[in-house]
Amino acid sequence: MLDEKICILRDKLNKCISNGEDYSVIYKVSVELDELIAQYYSNMMEIAE
Repeated sequence: MLDEKICILRDKLNKCISNGEDYSVIYKVSVELDELIAQYYSNMMEIAE
């Protein structure tokens, strides 16, 4: 589920960059993506313990 959200946001970020969106939009999507990635790795660490 979380990995699916990451893929969706990654694609959205790539489209924003390709379309020359405003920096503030790109930054916002990038921060959202970073947060999901951090959450994903946190969940993986909990599973590994």
